[in-house]
Amino acid sequence: MVSTHLEPLVSDIKLSSVVPSIPTGDNKIHELTNIDLAMKLHYIKGLYFFNRNSVQGIGISDMKKPMFQLLDRYTAASGRIRLSENGRPFVKCNDSGVRIVEADCSKITLEEWMKGMKDGWEINEQLFYPHALGPDLGFAPLVFVQFTWFKCGGLSVGLSWAHVLGDPFAASTFINTWAHIMAGQMPPQPLKLPNSTNTGECQFPPNSNSEKPFSLQRVDTVDDYWLVSSSCKMETLSFHFTARKLDQIASKASGLNQYFHLLAALMWKSLAKIRGESEPRVVTIFNSDPRNKGIEGLSNSQVIGTVEADFKVAEADLSELAKLIEEKMVDERSLIDKWVERENEKSDFILYGSNLTFVNLEESEIYGLRIKGQKPVFASYGIGGAGDEGVVLVLPAPANGKGGDCGDGRVVTAILPKDQNFQLKNELRNDWGVF
Repeated sequence: MVSTHLEPLVSDIKLSSVVPSIPTGDNKIHELTNIDLAMKLHYIKGLYFFNRNSVQGIGISDMKKPMFQLLDRYTAASGRIRLSENGRPFVKCNDSGVRIVEADCSKITLEEWMKGMKDGWEINEQLFYPHALGPDLGFAPLVFVQFTWFKCGGLSVGLSWAHVLGDPFAASTFINTWAHIMAGQMPPQPLKLPNSTNTGECQFPPNSNSEKPFSLQRVDTVDDYWLVSSSCKMETLSFHFTARKLDQIASKASGLNQYFHLLAALMWKSLAKIRGESEPRVVTIFNSDPRNKGIEGLSNSQVIGTVEADFKVAEADLSELAKLIEEKMVDERSLIDKWVERENEKSDFILYGSNLTFVNLEESEIYGLRIKGQKPVFASYGIGGAGDEGVVLVLPAPANGKGGDCGDGRVVTAILPKDQNFQLKNELRNDWGVF
């Protein structure tokens, strides 16, 4: 077993950049919407593990070469943040490049690393290059991709993505497209989401229930260093709920079979029991927008809403909580849009972790990243810059070994205050038999 308290396991780090193969020109910019700017202090971290057979014979040049063509389609990912005359950020598509990181982990095998993850998820931080926009904001890359080779010949791909560019679906489509190009399968130019302007009528569903969105939390202004400090130590845990285990849990919740709603309800109830009198009565939900399925683009197009319970969550039935999440979510995108427009010049915000936050990534194609036709043996996504209330992501699980593309159940990744994680482990083990 690998201890997360040992000296760093990753070494020999080399940095380089990749730019579009065709110069973009001097005048192209990528406007940032108000929803984009609400995400400016958050970062997306995608992690993929491939065994030796999947990457044997592939070198760093083979992985960098398709990036040039990829950035022809994603010119903004290669750009840098600039400020307009009124101080509003935008992306200058100036071909400054995506940063590529090469690293080695020659001390242990991929299998040993993955076993070590059970002792502490923070070990995975070594598979991402430290990423924050600023303090030299105009020079900071928006995207890092780290390739780490293990002793056994296995490989990890660590994607660090500025959320201001787009949501986890946009990030995973970006890296999946890279793999398609590497395989010689250049996808056709897809429909793209319109990059709407930031003035005029909001395009989101109206919401008049509250002037200020419950999901948005104001934080100290960060100026040119887009990094927010948490007031407590946050830690990441991951739990695998097999399909069999989910069916067992659903049987105790009136046969509920919508996995995301079921797992969000279970985690909400569990954390309410742990937090006692300060149990969360309002939670934030991130869902995919079905209208954008199959559309490629750099945008934050998830549905963002809140759910409020007017009863004691710790004592509620799972079915009651799940029904609340499914039926009573209030879409807050229009309020977020208006509030950021109004406050942008004098305030900064966070969304993830402002309330206890549940992120539905069930439909994300994180196992769509294939090298030599092989899926990763494990893939996961996380969120950087989360607030103290914590974030819970519901993700597809790895393949179950029985053939087909369907994984076995779901993986739940929880980013929570460190002092709550030990209690959560005990809660899930004792009440639900989840380890």
